[in-house]
Amino acid sequence: MKKVIPVLAIVLAFTLSSNAQKKKTLDQEAIKDMCGCFEVTFNFTETFNYSNDSIYRPSETKVDKGLEYAFAIEDEDDKISIQHLLQVGRTDSPHIVKHWRQDWLFQNQDFYMYNGDNNWTFEKKSKDAVKGQWTQKVFQVDDSPRYEGSGTWVHVDGKNYWENTTTAPLPRREYTKRSDYNITFRGNRHEITNYGWVHDQDNDKVLRETGKEDVIIAKEKGFNTYKKVDDSRCQASIDWWKAQQDKWALVRTKWEAVYNRNKDLTLEEKVDNKVLFKYLLDDDITAEKDINSIIESFVK
Repeated sequence: MKKVIPVLAIVLAFTLSSNAQKKKTLDQEAIKDMCGCFEVTFNFTETFNYSNDSIYRPSETKVDKGLEYAFAIEDEDDKISIQHLLQVGRTDSPHIVKHWRQDWLFQNQDFYMYNGDNNWTFEKKSKDAVKGQWTQKVFQVDDSPRYEGSGTWVHVDGKNYWENTTTAPLPRREYTKRSDYNITFRGNRHEITNYGWVHDQDNDKVLRETGKEDVIIAKEKGFNTYKKVDDSRCQASIDWWKAQQDKWALVRTKWEAVYNRNKDLTLEEKVDNKVLFKYLLDDDITAEKDINSIIESFVK
């Protein structure tokens, strides 16, 4: 006898599917709202310290400003990749700095979790653990890994935000100055605002040693505001990327091959006394074979 599916079940399934798609569309719109030309203010300050060192000195409060251009280099149903360029110096002749990149992946299961000492541990999460969530994968200026985590975009009471807590390397403003901690436990909140967006952070500075419990050295507050301005102010960044995009597509392709090995990843700090970004940001390095060779030389 042919099985009859109740009409109510069909209607319910359709409604759930429709609502899920509407939610995903809102998520995608929120992510892409982080694209554009922005006046950025970076604010960081230590709030509490827990060190037993009597001569402990907290990091200085840091406030920086700049102009940042963020744009989608990939815009697919389950992936949105946003490249950031920092524009500094004279307005009539600015210097362009390839800045960070953030990839947003829907219901991603593969993660590289930072574990200190330039090591990322590969983890595969279950489908249930990431259902309906977006992973934010953040990359360094040379497209090497930085940190990543999964969370649900929330759209309620006129607010649109995403939150996650994850391990990360020391920020660039710290890693040449501090050796008393080796992991930043980052509490990240990305919230879309009426003027642009905010990256709100509550971070722990953590000392991790093998065979010991993690020790929190201090806590830090970060509050970075992105105020949207007309794209014409970022024209120099737009022009710079047109000339550079082919090279960086090759860099991303090589890194993707490394990440797709799906195993723990450890990178050298330096090769021939030179850090990775200084190799890859060299304008003379453009050939695929050179790019591949350089990146592979840093993979242990």
